[in-house]
Amino acid sequence: MTMFSTGILVLTSPLHTLPLRIVPVLSSAAQLVERTLYVHLHPGLNLGSGSQPRPVFIPPVVDMSALITRLYSNAADVCGHLDVRVLLTNVRAQSAACSGTTIPNCPFPTPQSLSHSPEVVLTDFPLQDPGQSHQVTQCLQRYTGHCYVCSPSLQSVLLHPQLMRLQEKEEGLNESEEKAEPLETYSDVVVGGTFDRLHGAHKTLLNISCLLANRRFLIGVCDQAMLKKKVLKELVEPYSLRTQRLQEFVEDIKPSLQVEIVPLDDPYGVSVVDPLLQCIVVSEETRKGGMAVNKKRIENGLPALILHEIQLLKDAHHTETEEEKISSSSLRSRLLGTLLTPPEDASHIAPLPYVIGLTGGSGSGKSSIARQLEALGAVRIDCDKLGHEVYQPGTAAYRRVLEEFGSDLQNADKTINRRALGRKVFGNQERLKVLTDIVWPEIALLVKNRISQAREEGKQVCVLDAAVLLEAGWTDMVHEVWVTVIPEEEAVLRITERDGVTTEDALRRLQSQWSNSKQIGHANVVLSTLWEPEVTRKQVLKAWNLLQKRIQHRQEGHALVTTSSQL
Repeated sequence: MTMFSTGILVLTSPLHTLPLRIVPVLSSAAQLVERTLYVHLHPGLNLGSGSQPRPVFIPPVVDMSALITRLYSNAADVCGHLDVRVLLTNVRAQSAACSGTTIPNCPFPTPQSLSHSPEVVLTDFPLQDPGQSHQVTQCLQRYTGHCYVCSPSLQSVLLHPQLMRLQEKEEGLNESEEKAEPLETYSDVVVGGTFDRLHGAHKTLLNISCLLANRRFLIGVCDQAMLKKKVLKELVEPYSLRTQRLQEFVEDIKPSLQVEIVPLDDPYGVSVVDPLLQCIVVSEETRKGGMAVNKKRIENGLPALILHEIQLLKDAHHTETEEEKISSSSLRSRLLGTLLTPPEDASHIAPLPYVIGLTGGSGSGKSSIARQLEALGAVRIDCDKLGHEVYQPGTAAYRRVLEEFGSDLQNADKTINRRALGRKVFGNQERLKVLTDIVWPEIALLVKNRISQAREEGKQVCVLDAAVLLEAGWTDMVHEVWVTVIPEEEAVLRITERDGVTTEDALRRLQSQWSNSKQIGHANVVLSTLWEPEVTRKQVLKAWNLLQKRIQHRQEGHALVTTSSQL
């Protein structure tokens, strides 16, 4: 079966019958489209009359708002891999249609350019006579080409065979059809949110906001100050990327709107000072926030906004530790253990054993993860232990440390007093660098020896458990970098409990290390021990299984290259 990157689905059924059709239609579409699926609504469109139909404006009604919510909810369940977008260019109150133009009822004076050009057009139009199939597909292609800029090789597919079984149910609905209730719309509409990894709940919020807005759509997007309490905040996409995706999505959905995207540094933003705003769109859980906005507006001498509340979308795939609703925090937690960025070229080191560089801040649970990977079959190289080795009497580092920092560092048994050494470099970056320039290269030599030993023993994977992996520049010894993170407040609790130090000392220790965000900037895989041990165990097992697949794929690719070179 031919697969298409981008498709457009033209829904022709009456709005009140569409809820029955959404799941089978989306399931069928997902067998043909693999990336982006646009949805164009034209209830009552007749593609089999013999004459070429034209797009018309359809009025915004309450049923349409409910349909949009249902559509994104079902899409999350049955085709979560697809980027579904419900287009509203042809949805407008008749009084506003084509104002200022001489052409009546013209949603598409010229074909609209979408961010992804459709390669196939699908429809739920019920074909009564199989002999009309060619005529209907041609009519569908011309109709779609009048509305949108499509691929020159646009193909069309009728989904009617899969939908025939629904007709009996729909006949009963047709008898009970009532007049559609108009949806109240507003000149200027505002929403706010993080909008990380744009998902179905975001799209529902944005789509319904576009449905309600006639002139301007204001979107407040959480910036750094508003991310502090977010779960796995370090994995939140950069502000610039989130706003770029928002802009693209809304321009596809309703290009006639004036879109303004502004940063949110507090819960209110410009919503409490903009006199032109009329409506704020909220969910069940953000309704209190909307009410707080209105309180501030009244204090500022501005009229309260209409609160339009939408439903939260349930996440049918959520785990015990995730929220029941579709949320960005759940999506971020599902990234843990997966490959976030492809590994850099490591052709300068032997392909086996495959070396994982595991690092993380103090208290992050890095060593417990290293032990779990060891239990799964990896050779664990503990750099903290190797650090003790390089200070032993008779080693090169031992002699150089005493020469540089003084023989008064010796204990009675001639070993180096590392506490006393720590006091000599504490707070002095220059002296600390002198010390690390002596010690780190010696530890690296020991690491290389351990890796060579593992290779001789035929081991497949080594885990380099190293708190200073990134600071020491040891990434040239590993194939992948794995980083373990937990929130700073959790790290402080763990350090004070484990080491018996004060909160201030724990904070100072953390602040002397690379931040979570900086470490993640170098990570291929991210893990977190924030939750129960069983959650961590599942995370590590997922990461390990995915790693085995990457190693196998790499070996197969290497074998193929070797075979080709011999031919």
